[in-house]
Amino acid sequence: MKIDTPKDTPTHLLKNPESYITRVGKFMRKTSLDELPQILNILKGEMSIIGPRPCLWNQYDLIAERDKYGANDIYPGLTGWAQINGRDELPIDIKANLDGVYVERMSFIFDVKCFFGTIISILKHDGVVEGGTGELDKGKTSTPNATTSEGKDTKGII
Repeated sequence: MKIDTPKDTPTHLLKNPESYITRVGKFMRKTSLDELPQILNILKGEMSIIGPRPCLWNQYDLIAERDKYGANDIYPGLTGWAQINGRDELPIDIKANLDGVYVERMSFIFDVKCFFGTIISILKHDGVVEGGTGELDKGKTSTPNATTSEGKDTKGII
């Protein structure tokens, strides 16, 4: 991010977030290299490899929505079900619901599915939209329908 980026503001709340991102930062986000320091948190036992992504302290809307599904009650993960099913493109309610689906289905097999799904998503650069929380609702409707645990149509989210 550039030095003049507003502090303590989630990227999705910035006006024109692309103007605050450097070329190196854009590359790091697309390849998920910016997530590598979190391996230290995993080694310290503060995070797991698979689980709901940690929220920023000031993402009150996402924290409240995830509380409904118990997604804040488990260790956060480096990657998770919501990340391989839309990542930045997902509106907050769908992202939180998918985190809840992870909590419901949590198992070794489901973690393996998330792990390999993450590798595929990274290689395809799927779901990376700076400042794009909710981009899926803004025009991407060409994928087949699926439903979440509550029966919500997620427009192709697995």
